[in-house]
Amino acid sequence: MLDLQWPWALLLLPLPFFFLWRARGKNANATHIYWRHSQFLAKAPQHHGRNRIRLTLILLMCAWLTIVLALSRPAWLGEATQIPPTGRDLLIALDLSGSMQISDMTLNDRTADRLSAAKEVLSQFIRERRGDRIGIIVFGSKAYLQAPLSYDLETINQLIQESQIGFAGEQTAIGDAIGLGIKRLQDKPADQKVLILMTDGANTAGRVSPLQAADYAAKQGVTIHTIGIGAEHMIRPGFFGPKVVNPSSDLDEPLLTNIAHLTGGQFFRARSTQELRQVYVLLDKLEPIPSSDILQRPKTTLFHWLGALSLLFVAVALLATRRLDFSLGGRT
Repeated sequence: MLDLQWPWALLLLPLPFFFLWRARGKNANATHIYWRHSQFLAKAPQHHGRNRIRLTLILLMCAWLTIVLALSRPAWLGEATQIPPTGRDLLIALDLSGSMQISDMTLNDRTADRLSAAKEVLSQFIRERRGDRIGIIVFGSKAYLQAPLSYDLETINQLIQESQIGFAGEQTAIGDAIGLGIKRLQDKPADQKVLILMTDGANTAGRVSPLQAADYAAKQGVTIHTIGIGAEHMIRPGFFGPKVVNPSSDLDEPLLTNIAHLTGGQFFRARSTQELRQVYVLLDKLEPIPSSDILQRPKTTLFHWLGALSLLFVAVALLATRRLDFSLGGRT
């Protein structure tokens, strides 16, 4: 589809005819502009000379037409393509400490460990975050960047599925995970930078205090949502028979609540796989996905091509005029 950025330039098209009309109005015999051409028509051969003059005039008219079209800034618009809008820079910090292997969750009506449940829910959450750049931090005794921020959600999902308990050590360095998240987000241009931290324990390792890291995150404009995962009731076999225990007794809920509060985020408690799914549904509402896709058409500017074409018309017209001058000079 052809698009003209300055369509009003087309009003210049009749300008030569206007000046010709004014010139003829002042001099009924002839115009100064066309004097030589009238002489050519009188002296030129019946066919060859007059045809060359007509060709010259046509070329000059074409040159004027292409110049005016170039001034209108034409561009060719290609087929519209859908581009996901830019959303948030979103990092997910996933706990891979030893306690994440406790099997107090369910998947497909079967008992599953905490990490397997987290992977399943995260997978669905990430697939629906089109327009966001997502990265993955894994932490245990230390924190590591497993995947930098990227729009390639399929690869991010695959890397999460490949995460295994013990990759980062057996303890839990919550402060280090937050610190690494801030480092990866602080220089990013996104207006909204979010860190989702999922853990099942307390801060037992690392060099950075979680609350100090959260305070610095708030200054950097990073919102942290915290998720405490793990059931509160679990039956375990004992010496005197089965007994009910709390497998999440080590979870530091006050710490996770304070981290979220300091950064403007929220703390969520996920005692089951279903509750974990609900948490991510709420996160979708708190951090909404960007609106509908942006339609964009590739644009090819035609200004330079038309300008070159007009110069070509003028050059050919001048060449034809010089040849006609030469032929007439030879006859006289």
